[in-house]
Amino acid sequence: MTAVMPERPEGFRRVTQALAERGHPNAPLWLDVAARTSQEAADALGVAVGQIAKSVIFRRRADEAVVLVVTSGDRRVDEKKVAAQVGAIGRADAEFVKARTGFTIGGVSPLAHVGTPVTLIDRELFRFDEIWAAAGHPNGVFKLSPAQLEALTGAPVADVVQA
Repeated sequence: MTAVMPERPEGFRRVTQALAERGHPNAPLWLDVAARTSQEAADALGVAVGQIAKSVIFRRRADEAVVLVVTSGDRRVDEKKVAAQVGAIGRADAEFVKARTGFTIGGVSPLAHVGTPVTLIDRELFRFDEIWAAAGHPNGVFKLSPAQLEALTGAPVADVVQA
């Protein structure tokens, strides 16, 4: 008897497909434990917290656009710096995140959103050769370089974190 691979959640499958379509060399991994925080992800992967590319979602006040900031797991987003680049922003609650990205908090991927977010990439990620991002579910992650993140998202690299 062969083991049957369980059906993965829709968000994870969407990210897997998007990466394959873009020719990304690293397929997402399914972790045995949920990694909802940067520390949990780093512990599960055996990497530094800074190597976790966490996705932080904001709501742009002017037009309700999704603003995605992909930042290094050991840094905090400076909302004033983000607002200076994209306009006034506010916090996004779990309902907004799920409805507008297609992902739940703790599993928001930097790509394969249901809509097109306004995206900024934290320059601090470039301290590392290898980073890990969420793959559409708290148990899903994928490996990439900061340059690959920039290419996959088409997003600008910016100073978006607190000093």
